[in-house]
Amino acid sequence: MTVGRRRLGELEVSAQGLGCMGMSQSYGTADRGESLAALDRALELGITFWDTSDVYGDGHNEELVGESLRGRRDAVELATKFSISRDAEGRMQIDGSPENVRARCEASLRRLGVDTIDLYYQHRVDSRVPIEDTVGAMAELVQAGKVRYLGLSEASAESIRRAAAVHPVTALQSEWSLWTRDLETSGVAAVAREHGIGLVPFSPLGRGFLTGAITSPADFGDDDFRKDHPRFRGEAFAANLRLVDAVRELAESKGVTAGQLALAWVLAQGDDVVPIPGTKRVAYLQENAGACDVELTADDLAALERIAPPGAAEGGRYPNAQYAYGDSPVPGTSA
Repeated sequence: MTVGRRRLGELEVSAQGLGCMGMSQSYGTADRGESLAALDRALELGITFWDTSDVYGDGHNEELVGESLRGRRDAVELATKFSISRDAEGRMQIDGSPENVRARCEASLRRLGVDTIDLYYQHRVDSRVPIEDTVGAMAELVQAGKVRYLGLSEASAESIRRAAAVHPVTALQSEWSLWTRDLETSGVAAVAREHGIGLVPFSPLGRGFLTGAITSPADFGDDDFRKDHPRFRGEAFAANLRLVDAVRELAESKGVTAGQLALAWVLAQGDDVVPIPGTKRVAYLQENAGACDVELTADDLAALERIAPPGAAEGGRYPNAQYAYGDSPVPGTSA
């Protein structure tokens, strides 16, 4: 099994990363020991690009990752994010103000137990703060040696252009998979590439659905956010299950799993693409890593295009059907 290496701008990372969010929230109860074992195994497999955020588990995820990093910090390319928080009712708040940039970075450094963050993302664009102000403050962190490279997440094409005019952006993290292809159809991926920005797809397995392991909405526990997700409910679930069945059939013909085929498709989108499938279990981690050895022929890619063209998935990718890539006000104008 060879995971290999790729480049996101000037940052070299493992060709597949590890999304750590599920070790602290959203996908049911996680076992601390099992999560730490998965992080250990990731390094053994050469998966050295680890992704977390200060909002995952309200800081717990960074603390967990930091615990695993002790004594081996230099073995990992560490990415974390800022700007999202939750209010008392659990509603998402976004703050891209320069003072929040600085405060949140200091807090992340403490929780992670490190001196420097390799890749620091604005988790979501603040619609009230010009992105020039946010990225300007992030650039100061680079100058201070607290951050090496800057990233954006779920940003619009215009936000990318404006951010890159302030400071080089190394990576764009956005959802991208066989059942979420907005990054292509919106032109956002093309704009990122125009600026030499690498692409980091989150949920490359369609929030686990493309593995074929989910066969009924009843598979989700009460603490699993997918039970309320529009793609996992009612008629949308049934329609999406047919898509997964077609992926599984092709995968079986190649002697791989549906999840490995779906990940191989993402990896085949370019050498500047580094997916970060999330898991808290060693078995799934090893299966995901195996996707790096899957070679797709032109016929395979054409078949997957027929199975899952843009827009094939039923239901919005978030409960808020109006969700869109983030924009911010132009400097000198009111939000």
